[in-house]
Amino acid sequence: MTRHPRTGPPDSPPATSGGMTGRERWILAVLLTASFTLAVDFSILNVALPLIGRDVGFALPDLQWIATSFALAAAGFTLLFGRIADLFGRRRLFLGGIALLGVSSLAGGIAGSPPVLLAARVGQGLATAAVVPAALSLLTTSFREGPARDRALGLNGALMAAGFTTGAILGGVLADLLSWRWAFFVNVVVAAAVLLVAPAVLREPPRAGRPRLDVPGAVTVTAGLLALVYGLTLAGERSWTDPAALVWLAAAAVLLAAFVRIERRAGAPLVPVRILRRPAVGIGNLAGLLAFATETSLVFLLTLYLQKVLGYSALVAGLSFAVLGAGTVLGGLLGPRVVGRLGGAGAICAGLVVQAAATAPLIFLGPGSSWMPVLLAVTFVGGVANLTAIVGFMVTATSGLPDGEQGLATGLATMSQQIGITLGIPVMSAIVAARIGSPGGGEAVAEVLSGISTAITANTALCLAAALLVALALRPARRTGVSAGATT
Repeated sequence: MTRHPRTGPPDSPPATSGGMTGRERWILAVLLTASFTLAVDFSILNVALPLIGRDVGFALPDLQWIATSFALAAAGFTLLFGRIADLFGRRRLFLGGIALLGVSSLAGGIAGSPPVLLAARVGQGLATAAVVPAALSLLTTSFREGPARDRALGLNGALMAAGFTTGAILGGVLADLLSWRWAFFVNVVVAAAVLLVAPAVLREPPRAGRPRLDVPGAVTVTAGLLALVYGLTLAGERSWTDPAALVWLAAAAVLLAAFVRIERRAGAPLVPVRILRRPAVGIGNLAGLLAFATETSLVFLLTLYLQKVLGYSALVAGLSFAVLGAGTVLGGLLGPRVVGRLGGAGAICAGLVVQAAATAPLIFLGPGSSWMPVLLAVTFVGGVANLTAIVGFMVTATSGLPDGEQGLATGLATMSQQIGITLGIPVMSAIVAARIGSPGGGEAVAEVLSGISTAITANTALCLAAALLVALALRPARRTGVSAGATT
């Protein structure tokens, strides 16, 4: 078992207990502002979709493409852009992505037809695919492995979690008080501010030699991820037996298998196979995928419960998740301390076990509103635990790698996040639908509640399975200078 030395930028000052330097605070402010803004973009338009459809001319069945076009671009290109950041410059890609975010958001804000709006959403998705791994790799290379990097990753996780919740609330406020178009225009202002400050703050050493991009690998992995996300989306909207969904998922399997074959033979692979063989990278990303899948799908299940069983309005249901949002923010702040005591793998295990313990009581939810205090309390605890696990995942999946591979590492982590978010809801939705669609079943409250209970049971089991996998594969240990799990 080999421990990797700490990595960091050549001019990084030694880590001290006195806190961050002034420049490090500016770096953190710029990168976290960008990450928070992109997290907001995931959910800011959801509440306003009916208004957008009316104003721009979308038919009701086509509204989902406003979200799907964004998700396809964001998930499909994130691994490619993560590697491009390593090869051609993280700072350059970050600034280019922020500029694209500003331009595409301006186009979305003034859009008068569906094609223009969808093109704008694709542009925002591409900007997300470029900026998120670039920002994360700039963050991990600006702070040495250890408490400073863990704290930065924890703050990043807390603000991204807050961004998802803020987006849902801000979207409703802007739509009611101003116009849904301001959900786009806000990004223009933020992008301009970041582009004004970032060039003076972000630094990166020049690259030696002429980089080579693995074009066949880039084409197959991007096409494979696009097919995977689109297939999962179709499965969630229709069913897991839908022929079109199965065709796309099969195409994804073929393309991704071809990608692995190409990478094994490539002289300069997009994703070196040796990196994927590292337990901290492979198992860490799988655990991160499951952490995102379980929590986002739980929100979907509880939304069904609050609206279909308890009969609450969409607004009340949305506000109920503010407690979960507060828990995730706290988890992002506490996560680095847990990593400091238990290591990255230990934080994943502890977070997922506590998340499972907090989710388990929801299996017994009943049809009365008396369950609301229990729901709010356990979702708060689950939110803290989930973000603790996610911070542990980010630390584990990016530790022990040289600076030249941090873009790839953060690209893989971002891809795991995107696939987890996309995968969780269709799987849990299928479990609920299977119960409702069983012989004698219907959409009566009892059948819906039974389906939700079964899906929450599966959700709890997935948390425990992921924790067990990490415990067996990475052997969590107390931290001794580097993150546990950063081994070969």
